[in-house]
Amino acid sequence: MSTVDISAITQIARHAKVHPSMVAVNYEGREVTYAELHELAGRFAAGLRADGVGPGDRVAYAGHNSLTFLVTYFAAIWVGAAFVPVNFRLAAPEVRAVIEDSRPDLVVAESAHAMLIDGFLDEVAVRRSLLVDDDPWLESPAGLSDGWHSFERFRTAHAEAPPHVPQSDADLAALLYTSGTTGKPKGVMLTHGNLWWNWVNVDSVVDTRFGDVCFAAAPLFHIGGFNAVALRTITRGGTLVVRRAFDPAQALRDLEDLQVNSMFLVPAMLAGIQRQPGFADADLSQLRSTIAAGAPVPPALIAAYAEKGVLIQQAWGLTETSPFSTYLEASMTEAKLGSCGIGMPYTRVRVVDPATLDDVTEAGRTGELWVNGPNVSSGYWNNPDATTGVFTPDGWFRTGDIGYADDDGYLFIVDRLKDMVISGGENVYPAEIENVLSAHVAIADVAVIGVPDEKWGEAVCAVVAFRGEALTIDALRAFLTGTIARYKLPSRLVVLGSVPRNGAGKLDKPLIRQIVSELPDARVSAIDAPTFTGAVPVPAPKP
Repeated sequence: MSTVDISAITQIARHAKVHPSMVAVNYEGREVTYAELHELAGRFAAGLRADGVGPGDRVAYAGHNSLTFLVTYFAAIWVGAAFVPVNFRLAAPEVRAVIEDSRPDLVVAESAHAMLIDGFLDEVAVRRSLLVDDDPWLESPAGLSDGWHSFERFRTAHAEAPPHVPQSDADLAALLYTSGTTGKPKGVMLTHGNLWWNWVNVDSVVDTRFGDVCFAAAPLFHIGGFNAVALRTITRGGTLVVRRAFDPAQALRDLEDLQVNSMFLVPAMLAGIQRQPGFADADLSQLRSTIAAGAPVPPALIAAYAEKGVLIQQAWGLTETSPFSTYLEASMTEAKLGSCGIGMPYTRVRVVDPATLDDVTEAGRTGELWVNGPNVSSGYWNNPDATTGVFTPDGWFRTGDIGYADDDGYLFIVDRLKDMVISGGENVYPAEIENVLSAHVAIADVAVIGVPDEKWGEAVCAVVAFRGEALTIDALRAFLTGTIARYKLPSRLVVLGSVPRNGAGKLDKPLIRQIVSELPDARVSAIDAPTFTGAVPVPAPKP
């Protein structure tokens, strides 16, 4: 029995033959047809093959969203290597940690990121490093060492593309690294099968079609930007609009002017677009599939888009699930407001009691969500301890997300298990409070964390960036009263100019906690009333 080749290269080659003049990528206004994309990737692949890169090797890319990002990925898998996209917001020591762990044979870097890597280039086992020097959006760096070679010369040195290496389910396609904010970064191993089955899941329930225009401004190094709909748009036959970074005003213009049909964004991006002056009058009638994930979508934001006829389809997943585990169909957006839907067609999801490891069968009762399916990673690169910590022997991935199912089986994400605040013996989920506060017209962004409290163990602290004059802690509590139980109300308020988010657009809770812990008491507003008034106080943790 022959093995079916599921490599993206096969599909690109097909479109290049059947639809050669169709625009595959629109990168900052530069239109690249399928025939051109196939040639760009193929000639770069020829260079990789001639340079000794092949199955078992890894090719890293450090830079922003770009045509070169995509070409590097396709060239890497063309020769059977795995792709390592590096988070473009990492500092030099963090970039070094990713490179030392993944051990790429070759690195492609944009100028700013080459400057970061240059400081330790001669200390890591990278055989060849290429500087992107053919992108007009990049400035030429000054003072780089002679360890860097021209990307343009390397990728154009060979006229003919080699035969591509067929790929099957188990072949490694990419290593996507977690943020590493809580320790050593973990490289999630994603196979071609993991990526392919996510495409099958998406095709089964999302209204995406051949010829669609897809907007890609979410970071491509992140699994949501990479494989939610972007890769599938190219393999299915459509146009991917690639922006180097997200600008809400530009995004709104693109959605209207380019008649975008589908996109993946995190809620903060959707909120940025919704706040633009022209949002109310913009024609978004072609936008059929708007997928939001990465954080719970505030109900007020869902309602704002629904008024324009755009039904946000909330999904839930992680890097380890390629990314989607659940999806809420457009027809259920308003009926199941705030839900992330039900399990994808070829993915199983369970709600499990994290203490007893028994399945939670009672509707409305929270537990940890576990996922199993062909889209789920087999583990972390070169990290067996981390793998055994969250992947069960029978193939279930313990996500660390807390949620519940309603009477109809629709899932709702409550928060991350590690972000839960325990105040006076009661569990408080910050995301619940964040969702309500984000609807306040005076609040630009908000995070809720737990801070040490001598009497109650932890106190609930709201970290807020206001649009204008800051509100008081009493005003915030008054706004929440009636919607949020009294014991969950914040008793601390910290006002910041902006609330830190990571490169994926998620609230950077570790950094936020660090910032708050280092603030003088004068910067923290507090009330005398305890966060909770009906339980035995929990002793404060010893320093």
